[in-house]
Amino acid sequence: MSKPTSIKTSEEVRNRLRTLAEERGTTITELLEELASRELTESEREQRAVEAARELGIEYSEQVQQLGQDAWAKIRAHQGGAAA
Repeated sequence: MSKPTSIKTSEEVRNRLRTLAEERGTTITELLEELASRELTESEREQRAVEAARELGIEYSEQVQQLGQDAWAKIRAHQGGAAA
């Protein structure tokens, strides 16, 4: 088991995390672990993009990378998220 630590956040965020955890029948710690493990790092996203391009028979070039980033930015914008 890993050593516990603390994270500073606002009361509003803490309360939201508590509510989300309660709704899922878990703890804030377990909720944060789940959220952190679900999110990919930049290098993990890049590796998956390379693998996807290979599966599609596409050479993963800077142009393909930019087109992919532009596409995801448009998707996020339509979902109400921040466009990159």
